[in-house]
Amino acid sequence: MPVIVMASPKGGVGKSTCAVLLASEFARMGADVTVLDCDPNKSLTRWASHGVPSGVTLKSDVGRSEIVPTIRSADGDGKIVIVDLEGVASQLVSRAISQADLVIVPMQPTALDAEIGSEALALVREEEEALGRSIRHAVVLTKTSAAVKSRVQKELEEQLSGAGIDVIEPSLVARAAFSELFAYGGDLAAMMNDPDMVTGGKVDKA
Repeated sequence: MPVIVMASPKGGVGKSTCAVLLASEFARMGADVTVLDCDPNKSLTRWASHGVPSGVTLKSDVGRSEIVPTIRSADGDGKIVIVDLEGVASQLVSRAISQADLVIVPMQPTALDAEIGSEALALVREEEEALGRSIRHAVVLTKTSAAVKSRVQKELEEQLSGAGIDVIEPSLVARAAFSELFAYGGDLAAMMNDPDMVTGGKVDKA
């Protein structure tokens, strides 16, 4: 089963949000998912403390020495593995990337995020050289505007495409529902049963 790694040396770009949304959607489709929280901020651990969707298992405090065997164990059990990494370049990050079938680099559509996000892409290339094989990777733009695609976003998408880097569509629009997930737990479907969330329009727009 696939090992999907969320990587970016910049914090706050949406790695944990992408991990939660992916894990929830895979579980909704009937897959067994193991999520590894390797971020010292423990965003996923806080999310899981409020409850996780059926089919999702969270493992936290996975360090450098445990990351490879933990990934291989979960992968060997036939589970989809999603890894949420810390927002720095480290040996833990490199080891996780070396086990990935897909590396997703969340990136906000700003010049600064593009510059810092490129460091994650460079790290993937370094691991490819060390392993002697390609590692599939893609960028997902996060916290984008629902109203109109900005000039910076258009330029960034063109630059990434020109460099041969896949950009996941659609982008992850800035929505209150995504941040609310970490206080609510579970998934968007569960939040739809909360009248306050539905009447506030947070879930429908997600």
